[in-house]
Amino acid sequence: MKKSFYLVFICTLMACFAFCQNKKPPIAEAVKNDTIKVIDTEYREDQFYAGITYNLLGAKPSGVSQSGFSSGYHFGFIRDFPINQRRNVAIGVGLGVTSNSYNNTLLISKAGSKLSYNVLNDEDVSYDKNKFTNYAFELPIEFRWRTSTATSYDFWRIYTGLKIGYVVYSSTKFQSGEGDIQLSGVEDINRFQYGLTFSAGYSNISFYIYYGLNKMFKPEAIVSGSQEPVGMNAIKIGLMFYIL
Repeated sequence: MKKSFYLVFICTLMACFAFCQNKKPPIAEAVKNDTIKVIDTEYREDQFYAGITYNLLGAKPSGVSQSGFSSGYHFGFIRDFPINQRRNVAIGVGLGVTSNSYNNTLLISKAGSKLSYNVLNDEDVSYDKNKFTNYAFELPIEFRWRTSTATSYDFWRIYTGLKIGYVVYSSTKFQSGEGDIQLSGVEDINRFQYGLTFSAGYSNISFYIYYGLNKMFKPEAIVSGSQEPVGMNAIKIGLMFYIL
C-alpha cells in the first residue's frame, strides 16, 4: 500500500513539475507581449539642439576680408511631426536663439546719426579687434529623414530646410591702441535674416551648414569711397548636437 502511495505521489509530483514547465513559455510570452505593448509606436523625435559654428561672410565688398575666428552659438527645441507610417520621415518646426560674431576689416562707425563703413588697411591703421555681432530668435523648419525606430536612440539622420531669424540686438566693437569704438543697435542690419540649412550625422552629433539667402545689411549701407553696398550674407559651418 505504501509503495502504491509513494508511486502515486511521485507520479503526481512529476506531473505537476511537467505542467509547471509547460506553463512557463506562455508566462514568458505574456511578459514579452507586455513589453511589446509599452513600446511607443507613435514616437516622435522631439529634440533640443545646441550647435557651434565657424561663421563666414559671403559676397563681401572689395577689400573686405575676415580675420580671427568668427563664432556662432545656437540653442533651441524642435517639435517633430512624422509624415509616414514608419515615422522615419518627418517635418520639424522649432524655436531657438542664436549669437553670431564676424571678425572682419570693415569698420562701422557713427558720426551724429549717420553710420559710415570704411575698409581697414593694416598699413594705415593698427588695431587689435574689429567685429560685429548679432543676437536673434530663430525659427527652424526642417524636412527630416532618419533610420530611427521606437527603441533605437542611435541612428543616421539627414535634416534639411529653412531657418528664419529675427535680430533683436546687434553691436560692433573696434579696439586699437589709439582708442575703442563700440556701437549697439546698428540700424542698417536687416532684422529678418533667412537661409537654407543642412545637417547630417549619426547619434547625437551632426555636421551642419547654413547658407544665408538674403543680405545681412540693408541697401542704404554703403562702403565709403567705393560706394559699394555692404550687403554680405552669412555662411555657417560647424557641428550640431541633438538631445532627445
